[in-house]
Amino acid sequence: MSNLKAWNDLAAHAEEMRDADMRDLFAQDPERFTDFSLSMGPVFLDYSKNPVTRETMDRLFRLAREAGVPERMEAMFSGERINVTEGRSVLHVALRDFSGRSVYVDGEDVLPDVRAVYERMRDFCDRVRSGERRGHTGKPVTDVVNIGIGGSDLGPRMATRALEHLDPRGPRAHFVANVDPMDLERTLRQLDPERTLFIVSSKSFTTQETMANARAARQWLLERLGDESAVAAHFVAVSTNTKRVREFGIDTENMFRFWDWVGGRFSLWSSIGLSIALAVGTDNFEELLRGAHLVDEHFRTAPLEKNIPAIMGLLGVWQVNFRGAECQAILPYSQALEWLPSYLQQAEMESNGKRATLEGGLVGCHTSPVIWGAAGTNGQHAFFQLLHQGTRRIPCDFIGFARSSDFLPEQHTLLLANFFAQTEALLQGRSLQEARQELLEQGEDEAEADRLAPHKVHPGNRPSSSILLRELSPYCLGALIALYEHKIFTQGAIWNINSFDQWGVELGKQLAKRVLPELEGDRTEGSHDPSTLGLIEVWRAMGESDDK
Repeated sequence: MSNLKAWNDLAAHAEEMRDADMRDLFAQDPERFTDFSLSMGPVFLDYSKNPVTRETMDRLFRLAREAGVPERMEAMFSGERINVTEGRSVLHVALRDFSGRSVYVDGEDVLPDVRAVYERMRDFCDRVRSGERRGHTGKPVTDVVNIGIGGSDLGPRMATRALEHLDPRGPRAHFVANVDPMDLERTLRQLDPERTLFIVSSKSFTTQETMANARAARQWLLERLGDESAVAAHFVAVSTNTKRVREFGIDTENMFRFWDWVGGRFSLWSSIGLSIALAVGTDNFEELLRGAHLVDEHFRTAPLEKNIPAIMGLLGVWQVNFRGAECQAILPYSQALEWLPSYLQQAEMESNGKRATLEGGLVGCHTSPVIWGAAGTNGQHAFFQLLHQGTRRIPCDFIGFARSSDFLPEQHTLLLANFFAQTEALLQGRSLQEARQELLEQGEDEAEADRLAPHKVHPGNRPSSSILLRELSPYCLGALIALYEHKIFTQGAIWNINSFDQWGVELGKQLAKRVLPELEGDRTEGSHDPSTLGLIEVWRAMGESDDK
């Protein structure tokens, strides 16, 4: 990146800003909150508690333009093959396009095919939810198990858990991802096979973990229902591999396809979202798409200076590359969004955890931060100690909803009080003098106040952004997810990396296929490092030992 003038200008500016204190920035600028916040539809972003000035933002906008972010964005929306290592377009935005425009891949408008798949999904989901489509023995479906991993699991799991309170009439949704048999066993033990529908979500229908779980679920079903034809009544597939789906025993009429221009971690908007639509209804699923489309249009048309996801991405670049941040905390103040940090871990770290540029050289800067977090207020009693008094400054995204459900609205007010208080505490902190004075007011003598005060100091000046949405609706959730998708895109464009492949996932999977036959046999014949060879032998000895 050092070949970009804007990058070098930012590096010089960062040195000037190294000791900047955000408390001083607020004191010097009474309009700071107004100038460093934006709203769009049901979304409000406050980024005034970040260590930036107007000059910082101007330089970041220049960097985005010099790095070609607007051009890269237009290339994505127009269907160009921006996934250069796999030769694919990147068009998850087409899955929620309600503009009436055509979207072309290789000269063909893909939207009619997208709409046809959605119509099949709507028909299928409506028949399952109404009880018209039943299981092998004629009983209605009460439980749906999504078997997938990665993007075929985290997106649907996160969205379903966020929205399942909206429509209790739908079947209960369960998610199995881990090849650890305990994951599947814990799910199956609570289910009635006559009332359970399985969704096997795998584009290739060869994903090792997914297919192992799918075969085990198939065996479980057959042992209890005793008829091979039950598979067709209780299994559906989200895949593109018709041959393997048919061989598994699934009626290909119950196979829902998607496209190679939909990356796994961006696929919840496709038929991978079948479990969402079954759980919350197809109307709510469509609202999820419409909320994302609102942000797509904003990202595509708003100038950078007013573009919320672009600004989120630029703030991330500023923190990672010029302020030394190594991680970022995602803090949704909503128990319904407890899976959002895990979902965004994959979305960001699999997208931007790269070291090669688009041209194949080494990136000359850090790329994705480590993403982690938890739902508030639980996180306050787990790791906020580190956020407030640890030795690292960790940028935080706080996410909340203005409106509550009808259940215990006063507790929603308490939740938001904690949200706002935490962002204020990270900013303001508590000085040594303030800590000492508080101890004296609590009745401590001066010697004890002097001893304890250093332990109660909060340095403050710690960065956070706040995202407020109107309510936890499908529309607002769709908008929130799309904000982060386009934030990730912006950062990848600036770092000049391909945010849409995931070769780093492949090596371990390939080696596991090589190790597995050795574990299933009685000899270790592969060429491994001494540590791996030792572990295999210890495992074999432990398995054969009768010792307690």
